[in-house]
Amino acid sequence: MRILVAEDDDNFRMLITEILKDAGHTPMPEPNGRLAWERLQREGADMVVTDINMPELDGFGLLKNIRNDEVYKGLPVLMLTIRQLAEDQVAGYESGADDYLTKPFDTEVFLARIQALRRRIIKN
Repeated sequence: MRILVAEDDDNFRMLITEILKDAGHTPMPEPNGRLAWERLQREGADMVVTDINMPELDGFGLLKNIRNDEVYKGLPVLMLTIRQLAEDQVAGYESGADDYLTKPFDTEVFLARIQALRRRIIKN
């Protein structure tokens, strides 16, 4: 599965990329939401994993672009962020995120959530 990863922190981006590769996915890492959005429009993807706090276009902006686009509006989006307050999580879901996971995260939980979103894709 091709998973677009929008993450400005180099270490987390590399970690997520390696975890997804090891699980048999094809990660498409980008350092901010603007570059992720541009890549999505060029190449498409099966799913998006995005941080919230990023330069140029944050995760909420990326999510808004996805949900407002006829081609990608149904794309599963997992927000993966350090913002762990309840209101941040609610804002993520209300903005259209399919799932929300806080950093630091457990690798097995992250992959389980990716698989749960994948099952949704397969059913549709």
